[in-house]
Amino acid sequence: MADQDVMRVRAQAKWVRTSARKARLVLDHIRGRTVPEARTILAFTSRAAATDIEKVLRSAVANAEANHGLDGDELLVEAAYADEGPTLKRWKPRARGRVNRIRKRTCHVTLVLAEQPPTEAPRRRARAKPAAEKAAPDATEPRKTPTRRKKKEGVAA
Repeated sequence: MADQDVMRVRAQAKWVRTSARKARLVLDHIRGRTVPEARTILAFTSRAAATDIEKVLRSAVANAEANHGLDGDELLVEAAYADEGPTLKRWKPRARGRVNRIRKRTCHVTLVLAEQPPTEAPRRRARAKPAAEKAAPDATEPRKTPTRRKKKEGVAA
């Protein structure tokens, strides 16, 4: 299947209140997986970013089903990334009239779903020769002598 023939669906959540670095840790787990696998991984991931990413995944699947008539369970998470959003600056008072800056970071989470390429049937191995065609051991051939280990076992037994 050519690269242009694959249908791609995108969903994006902007201004998600978590840092892009924390979101990327979760996105790395689902990139390249099927949608059912990704849903399972996100359901059992303890990080807070997983709930926001799960919403984006549900939105992308809904877009694929409603707008393009695709089956959500047949899709693959082709791309998953988190870009930095604007940072909210806040101030925290400290001792002796000083102040510390608090950075409340945001990110933009994007998921791209694509159709799975059709799986090819596994190639068959070359057929082995039937048992009748296999060479039968000749009675004229000398038998192999047992190895030293077998000789010892025979003596011990």
